[in-house]
Amino acid sequence: MATVLMCRRFPRLSRVAAFSTTAKHEAERGSSKSEREKEDNPGTANARAESTATIHLLSPVDYRVLYNPAAYAKDRVGSPQHMDRDSGQALGDTVTGTAQTFPAASSQTLPPIRSAPPKSNTLLQQTILATLSKEKEKDRWEMHDSKEDPRMFQKERPEYSSLSCDSSEPAQPLPAEEGDSILGSVAAGEDSPVVLTDCFRRLSRLPAERRAALAAEPGFDALCCGAVTAMGLFSTPDLIHLLKACVRLPVPPTHPLLDACEAEFCRRAWDMQLEQLLLVADCWRCLERSVPSYLSILFSFANLHWKDLTLPQFVQLVYIIGEGRRSPADLAQKVESTILKHLESFTLEELGAICLGLFKSLSGISDHVMRRIADRVSLQMEDMSSYALVNVLKMLRYTRMDHLPLLRELGKVIPERIPTVNIQGIMHITLTYSSLHYFDEAVLAAVATSLPSKVSYCRSKDAAKFLWSFGCLDYEPPNEEEFYSSLIKQIHRKLHEFRKFPEHLLTALLGLAFVKRFPEELIDYALREEFVQKTRGSKYELSKDLFTLGKSVEIECPTYRGSRLSPQLCQEFTEMVLSFAEQEIYIRPEIVEATTLLESMLGGPEYVKNHMILPHTRSSDLEVRLAMDGHPIPFNFSAPVAVKKLKHIGVSLTDELMAQLIKGRAQSPVEVENEGRTPRQERGDEAATLRSDGAIPADTKSQAEPKSGCSPGALPSLSQPREVRLALQVSNRNHYCYGSKRLLGLHCLKRRQLRRLGYVVVELPFWEWFPLLRRTRSEKLSYLYYKVFDPALLPKAG
Repeated sequence: MATVLMCRRFPRLSRVAAFSTTAKHEAERGSSKSEREKEDNPGTANARAESTATIHLLSPVDYRVLYNPAAYAKDRVGSPQHMDRDSGQALGDTVTGTAQTFPAASSQTLPPIRSAPPKSNTLLQQTILATLSKEKEKDRWEMHDSKEDPRMFQKERPEYSSLSCDSSEPAQPLPAEEGDSILGSVAAGEDSPVVLTDCFRRLSRLPAERRAALAAEPGFDALCCGAVTAMGLFSTPDLIHLLKACVRLPVPPTHPLLDACEAEFCRRAWDMQLEQLLLVADCWRCLERSVPSYLSILFSFANLHWKDLTLPQFVQLVYIIGEGRRSPADLAQKVESTILKHLESFTLEELGAICLGLFKSLSGISDHVMRRIADRVSLQMEDMSSYALVNVLKMLRYTRMDHLPLLRELGKVIPERIPTVNIQGIMHITLTYSSLHYFDEAVLAAVATSLPSKVSYCRSKDAAKFLWSFGCLDYEPPNEEEFYSSLIKQIHRKLHEFRKFPEHLLTALLGLAFVKRFPEELIDYALREEFVQKTRGSKYELSKDLFTLGKSVEIECPTYRGSRLSPQLCQEFTEMVLSFAEQEIYIRPEIVEATTLLESMLGGPEYVKNHMILPHTRSSDLEVRLAMDGHPIPFNFSAPVAVKKLKHIGVSLTDELMAQLIKGRAQSPVEVENEGRTPRQERGDEAATLRSDGAIPADTKSQAEPKSGCSPGALPSLSQPREVRLALQVSNRNHYCYGSKRLLGLHCLKRRQLRRLGYVVVELPFWEWFPLLRRTRSEKLSYLYYKVFDPALLPKAG
């Protein structure tokens, strides 16, 4: 049963650590009678799964038994019955399992409360209360109010009270019964603008329960109709008071009263003051109503009166720009100059609000301004709230700013804060590191340690970005199995969300593929025709991601039997990638120079080919083939015919030159490539062959299949090759983590797959090759000769 339990609970994964045998046996002995009944009656268990409560019993511990009745459900993952559930669950999308923690010293189940001695009963109750208190505290940290959190800066200065709407509960609410008398006055015909305004203001001070009931009362409808009729008679201050009252009242964003208010405010906006315009805009935000026409007028008004803007008015304006998700082009330069003008006067929370507003509106700012903001934040980071700091990181990521002082300070400050940052904030922190290709193990390890206990709060987007970020930086944390299995389970639970956001599933699966993890059920779902069609209808270009995923599975998962991309689609994607390569990649100076020199050194263009051996990895290779005795073999017969006889190139490889090229010691190209890489990157590099169009030939596929008697997933050893195929990598800075020799995930994946397909990967790393581009032809030829004819390559291939 333990084996069955493991297979059901975990998605089929190419690399998932097995449970400890001891832990499994103890879990079986520790199962209660009710658990066994649910195991024997999966239908009943599944029916009750959604009402399952989570109880954490206090223990020292690393001993956890995950209990999830829904894991025993009999319906097949992906079957119509499973896919069509009202809950939106699909493909293993089960209710989160209840986590029960037992004392490590005993595998016995706790006795029922009713039969326990009073002392034990009290201890258990205290334990449960303490645990629930911890859970409540964790929930508090995870709470994120997308409407209120961005407004926290408004508490920084008293001036914001006249620029913003207070949607909190009134300090002194009116008695609930007063609501009837207020509505009664309207029925009595008292409908002057002043009276109507007073009615709205008083109703907004009723208790929340009484206000919610107003929506169903005819008297409230009559009040709203009276306000619409008298709309043009309201003074501007009264109209603003009415709108502020609506924020607390049950007035939906599409209510006719708000339609009339918006039209009236647009009509009289040019006669209002900037302070009033900003306050009204804030009310629209609190009401969650989209008002593009009003915002256009506000931005034009602000543009004309820019010199009169106070510091709080400017910050509030940038906040409104962000919440409106639009960036007025004619304000861009003025926004930058004002940021620089007040930079030292902003509070840290205001700086965070400004960055969030710019980020949400996709407002680009100059590197100079972003660097000045980052300069100040890096010096005062410890005094900044985590929320404001995350907003600065969002803008840093958007502008692609590699601000080292800030990133280094962040590495000191943020790890200890991670447990108290909500999951979305942690995601943005992690995404900042991966987007900037900046590797900081302390930060990533802190994220990985904290995430499993928070994973249930992850949206599909959050889980996907975590997997992408760790895969992009090619980092597997110390708790890698717990980290990855928790995220993969969350992906299963959120699978229904990917129907609307298919890009997130591909993001997640590519991040996993980078670190050689292939959850086959999820891959099967992503490569189905139905899902592929959803990706083609997305606003994002997802073809390359699909292509990378599909071909990676074909190469690295020989036992996979799920859905695959159609040959026609693969051909379409291949042609698209190759067309881009011809225009953007093959013609890069560093690649052209290496190709030309190799042709000259080896004897002609038929001895070297500048192409993509693996089109799905989106970067080029210089392919060279050597016989087992080290002589070049012509193979690129599509190239212009050149002299067939190999020209002997006599180049002196002086000690001084070689010391300069390889930093003082004789390294083979393989050693150079491996410098800065982790041992994990060397796993599973077997050989095979691949056609230049990206398709695996039939004979190679048959070789890759496990032979009779081999365990499933085992990679067979291939026959001794008669030639050595070199895949020279002309790398650049974008292939590595910032300021290091650590390859990014996509390029680790490429090199791993090249080796698996029989190629010997030879690096021409940018820190060696780029400086040589300015040196003499003789020095460049010497370097290439050393790389291609290194004796270490032949034994490596053999």
